[in-house]
Amino acid sequence: MLLIDMDSQANASHGLGVRIPQGEPAILDVLLGEQDLSSVIQPSSVPGLDVAPSSSDMAGASMLLSDLERREYRLKEAIASLEPGRYSFVFIDCPPSLGLLTVNGLVAAEAVLIPVQAEYYALEGLTQLLSTVSAVKDRLNPTLRIAGLILTMVDLRTALARQVEEEIRKHFPALTFNTVVPRNVRLAEAPSHGIPVSMLDPRCAGSDAYFDLALEVISHG
Repeated sequence: MLLIDMDSQANASHGLGVRIPQGEPAILDVLLGEQDLSSVIQPSSVPGLDVAPSSSDMAGASMLLSDLERREYRLKEAIASLEPGRYSFVFIDCPPSLGLLTVNGLVAAEAVLIPVQAEYYALEGLTQLLSTVSAVKDRLNPTLRIAGLILTMVDLRTALARQVEEEIRKHFPALTFNTVVPRNVRLAEAPSHGIPVSMLDPRCAGSDAYFDLALEVISHG
């Protein structure tokens, strides 16, 4: 499997034990056409999972990409350049903003998994994201589909979290996964160790939730 980190915060990279020194080749160099994707891929702390890491340089990526030809297709073309059959699955971690980096991710993807925090403003952001996905599907990637919505950071002890979950399930009953990812201390601690929570504490509530979610995602195809 391959994880491509498109977020300038590089949380996905760091959470898997991959940190890129300033100036070292990363995914931005691939998008700019200065490196092949295969040349920036590194092994992660998880056996069988490689990472195409991000770096802080990605903060200015949208500006750098804006004048390039086929700017929305840079990531898709980079993935297509990989040796056929090298990876069974490619995951793309997109930034939370709806800019050119996210559009590149959506153009390259077959399906979208959308995490939704159990907070009021997440509902507004979800509406905007769904509009962006629809626009990309209409104009740039007709095969794109939404694989599902994932409720995350849920504390069902609070009325707000229960209300947000109720609204999400009410408006998107077919898209919302049954599994809910709770707020969990071990989930918060895992990135500082550079390993996923399933390796830090495979029996905690966070690990259980993500295991159940993985099975649900697989069952949905």
